[in-house]
Amino acid sequence: MDRSTVTPVEILHRWQAGVSEARPYGGYANEEDRPFAPDFDRLAFWELADDVRSRAFGITPDTVADVVGCKTDLFFSLVGELHTFPLKSTVFLETLWNLWLPLAIQLSTAKQSLNRPLIQGILGGQGTGKTTLCQILRLILGKLGYSTVSLSLDDIYKTYADRQQLQKADPRLIWRGPPGTHDIDLGIAVLDKLRGSQTRELAAVDRPKPDALQPDTIKNIAIPRFDKSAWGGAGDRTQPEIISGADIVLFEGWFVGVNPVIDAKLNEFLAGAPFPIFTPADCQFARDMNAKLHDYLPLWKRLDRLMVLYPQDYRISQVWRNQAEREMMAAGKSGMTEAEINRFVEYFWKALHPELFIKSMVEGGDGVDLVIEILGDRTVGKICRAIDLKLND
Repeated sequence: MDRSTVTPVEILHRWQAGVSEARPYGGYANEEDRPFAPDFDRLAFWELADDVRSRAFGITPDTVADVVGCKTDLFFSLVGELHTFPLKSTVFLETLWNLWLPLAIQLSTAKQSLNRPLIQGILGGQGTGKTTLCQILRLILGKLGYSTVSLSLDDIYKTYADRQQLQKADPRLIWRGPPGTHDIDLGIAVLDKLRGSQTRELAAVDRPKPDALQPDTIKNIAIPRFDKSAWGGAGDRTQPEIISGADIVLFEGWFVGVNPVIDAKLNEFLAGAPFPIFTPADCQFARDMNAKLHDYLPLWKRLDRLMVLYPQDYRISQVWRNQAEREMMAAGKSGMTEAEINRFVEYFWKALHPELFIKSMVEGGDGVDLVIEILGDRTVGKICRAIDLKLND
């Protein structure tokens, strides 16, 4: 049989069913029990067949055997728990093998090169699966022996009272979310505490003070949390989560890591009247939000890596949000109407339009290590480095 005729998913299904060629009931007792020769060879073949994905995860002919071995070990350590994963999909095993396992291994390798926690930024718009990805990575990284904490950009919103004052000063800030509605100092403080002994150099760069943070070990760290249901859905800060530390921090949000664009580029974009930016007031709002991004640069400096969950078409997030609201209402929960959802999503596009800001990030690199394309059905498309993504395909 040609090794290319058997796909990884077929092998994984067989393994999951406990009928692998090496051990009928799945798993293996020791290293000698782990031949898998035909399966192993086929999996190695498929790893290198997608050269864009293999480059994204640093897989080469010299390392592919080790990668397949590590992914195999991880798969069998998880096989009895896959039903607990927060995502059920017809392509579940394919996504597990092609994305979640190698990504966890990549984060593990990156962590090993540091003497402090790794801060992984995750940039993605509404509905791209940021929260689900964090939950799954946490499960897999736990099997590798790492403690992981998730922090959302939402968790560092300014308090309800502060945002009320902010809205009085700028009535355009009708919803939380855009640049300017976050407590940047809080975010920096939390990430600095998590970074631990390595914060001194960054503190000296950003805020020169004689009493810059000392490299003491911090034992209890308060991770801020935000309750979106408070104040009739306006949201407010809630009790923080107290942790003793973490090996890997997953910091996600709809514009995490996004840099301001130069005025000339922004003005050229706005001249094309991109939906839903039409009026002079819309254009000024976009310019003001772009300017606000400069305030976030010290926060982004704390990121060690940045990945982008990149929808094939940014407009699909509006469809996804409508689907989610309909599901909530079908379950008896309150939700927004389609018109309300459309206004809500378009408000964020007016602030930081994905066609400019997110596209600029992945096209220009701008510190982006990994791009994960999200298709219209929410499955994963290309997995690549920013330099390899052909946006015009």
